[in-house]
Amino acid sequence: MATRKRVAVVGTGTVGSQAAWRLAARGAEVVAYDRFAPGHDRSAAGGETRVFRSVQTDDGRYVPLVRHADALWTQLEAETGRELRRLTGCLFMGPADDPEMRTVMDVVAEHGLDHEVIEAEALAKRFPQFRVEDGDLAVLDPRAGFVRPELTVQTAARRAEELGARIRRYTPVRKVNALAGGGVEIRTDTGVERFDAAVVAPGPWVGDLLPDLPWGVGVYRAISAWFLPDEDHRAGAERPAFIRAGGTHFYGIPSPDGLSVKLGLSQAHHRPVDDPNRLERAVAPEELETFTAMVRRHLPGLNPDPVRLSVFMEGYTDSTRPLVGPLPGCDDIILLAGFSGQGFKLSPAMGDIAADLALQGRTDQPIDFITTLGRTAA
Repeated sequence: MATRKRVAVVGTGTVGSQAAWRLAARGAEVVAYDRFAPGHDRSAAGGETRVFRSVQTDDGRYVPLVRHADALWTQLEAETGRELRRLTGCLFMGPADDPEMRTVMDVVAEHGLDHEVIEAEALAKRFPQFRVEDGDLAVLDPRAGFVRPELTVQTAARRAEELGARIRRYTPVRKVNALAGGGVEIRTDTGVERFDAAVVAPGPWVGDLLPDLPWGVGVYRAISAWFLPDEDHRAGAERPAFIRAGGTHFYGIPSPDGLSVKLGLSQAHHRPVDDPNRLERAVAPEELETFTAMVRRHLPGLNPDPVRLSVFMEGYTDSTRPLVGPLPGCDDIILLAGFSGQGFKLSPAMGDIAADLALQGRTDQPIDFITTLGRTAA
């Protein structure tokens, strides 16, 4: 009879909680660690909603991974009875000649994705909440909507525990060491434990935990802002998530309660974070100027003064492609890092891929473009 593999999971956030679920579901003995607890608000996994989309704006190679994630989202909801996402559609808008809009059209054609192209005149009538500009094009992705991040993290972590995983809450990992002859040592303030393998998903703390990592992961401070409409939404009106390309790149997600709209900006508008343990959570009035201008130009039905603000951290590699795979020189330590911009929609697939790599040393999923193997630049 084969011996169960003992696997550590360091970090139970966006992808770590999913890795714990997938590992436990596949029979591993799982011990997960978190400096806080699953679903905490001190990192990237917050803000009430995140966009889930099938259509990609930057790289069509993500599409097969999103399809795998899509199936696992459905599976996790079925296993737990929780609504973790809602498929309201996602509307991509911008000048027809914008590079991102051209990529959208190329991706839907290459992968045969379900979509609807909406010309500017029809867009203005069907979605009056958006201001249409000359030359605008819109593409509706029906297999899209939003994910509930905090609920998802807690649900995946709880499901992992139901399947036998143990989670050591409020237990920061200080060191992850590869052992001579194979295996991994996890060091915390309370002692040392040994494992056959470890999945390391520390989010913005990756630089603290792995200071000798050969690839950089920049940490940035991201602001989410919620705005109320000037009038009640028309009953039955379509309210998809949306992404606006061209000019100030931003995204928006109607709140699950149907009242407000959450807006966020792209990485170019985020300030770098020097120390993830000292995140500045107060938002200065001048930081809202970009939001205000954006609302007035593109979203005329919203009051430009936000009613709620939250600050989170995001981690990006130089290429914006995440790091997925073994650390150089140690096949038993599987790294998952730098997911911002791609993380939540892909998170179940990344957890499953981490389980593949930790348990069998390989995966059939197409990760050549994000793997750590043979990678020289971030």
